[in-house]
Amino acid sequence: MRILISGACGFAGSAVARALLESVPGAQLQGCDNFIRPGSETNRAELKRLGVALYHADLRLTSDLENLPPCDWVIDAAANPSVLAGVDGKASSRQLLEHNLTGTVNLLEHAKKHRAGFILLSTSRVYSIPALAAVPLTEASGAYRPAAAGPGYSPAGLTEDFSTTAPISLYGATKLASEALALEYGETFGLPVFVNRCGVLAGAGQFGRPDQGIFAFWLNMWLRRRPLKYLGFGGHGWQVRDCLHPRDLAGLIQKQLAAPGLPVADRLVHAAGGSSSARSLQQISQWCEARWGAHPVAADGSSRPFDLAWIVLDSAKARRLWHWVPAIDSEAILAEIADHAERHPHWLDLSAPL
Repeated sequence: MRILISGACGFAGSAVARALLESVPGAQLQGCDNFIRPGSETNRAELKRLGVALYHADLRLTSDLENLPPCDWVIDAAANPSVLAGVDGKASSRQLLEHNLTGTVNLLEHAKKHRAGFILLSTSRVYSIPALAAVPLTEASGAYRPAAAGPGYSPAGLTEDFSTTAPISLYGATKLASEALALEYGETFGLPVFVNRCGVLAGAGQFGRPDQGIFAFWLNMWLRRRPLKYLGFGGHGWQVRDCLHPRDLAGLIQKQLAAPGLPVADRLVHAAGGSSSARSLQQISQWCEARWGAHPVAADGSSRPFDLAWIVLDSAKARRLWHWVPAIDSEAILAEIADHAERHPHWLDLSAPL
C-alpha cells in the first residue's frame, strides 16, 4: 500500500508515519512538506532513516505536486493549525486560505488523478464560537465542565452534530470548507474519503506553542521557569481541552485504510481523547508542580480572540463505527512530554522562540 502524507515532517504527520510503518504490513510511505516550520529538519532526518521517501512541496503550487509518485491513499496532515492564523500579523488571511484550503484542493486533485483514498485531519475548531460560549459551565476540581446536556453536547463532550454556524474563526472556516470539499470529491469521483476531527494532539516532540501545542508549551515553560499566565475567564486557569496522542490517531487511520466502504454520513468522526483525557490549565499546573516543584502563574483576566473556556470532543461515534478507543491516557502523554523536555533543554528555543 502506497501512502502519501502531507505535512509529513510536522508533529502529527511524522508521528502518524512512524506508527503506520510499524502497524501496516508492506506500507510504502511517501511524505511531502514545505519544511518551513522550526524543528521540521529533526523529523525529516528520522523519517529518511526509516525509509520514508520525502519530497519538498508547497501545496499551494500545483506544479509542486506534479512530480509526486502515484499513491493508494493520501493523508492530509498539512495545515497552519493556529486559530489566530490570519489575524495575528504572522501570516496573512490569504496565506491561511491558500495553505489550508487550496492545499487540500490540490491534494484532492492528486487523489483523483491516481484514484486514491483520502483522509483529512480536521479540528475541533470547526464548531460555532457563540454556540460554544453559550454552553452553561460549572467548575469542579479546578476545571470547567458542562452543567448539563444540551443540543450536540454533554459532560462527555461535543458530538459531531454540534453547531458549525459562523463565526468559527478563519482557521476553522478553512478546515470546515476542506471537510465539505473532501466529502464531495469522494461522492463525485467514487473515492473513499474520511474526515477525522481531532482534539488537541499532544506528545513528545511537539513544537510547544501556546496557540497550537498548549500541553507541550505549558510543560516546557514550567520546567524552564519561564513566565506563564492564565489568560481570560477570570484568570483562574479553569479552561479545558482534551488531548490525544497521534499514535492513537494512527490506530484509527489504520482501520480506515483497511475498510473504506461506508456511507457518507459515517465518514466524519471525532478522533479525540474525550472527557477522560481532558485537563484544565490549572490541573496541568498541578501536575507540573508535583513533578518539578512550584512555579508562579500570573492571573490575567484579559482575553484573546477565539479563546473558549471548554472544548472536549466525544468520540462515541468512532467507538461505535470503528471499535476505536484511545490507548494512551493523559497521564502517559504528559509524562512523555516531560521526559522529552528534560532531555531537550533548548526545545522551546527551537520550536517557539520568545
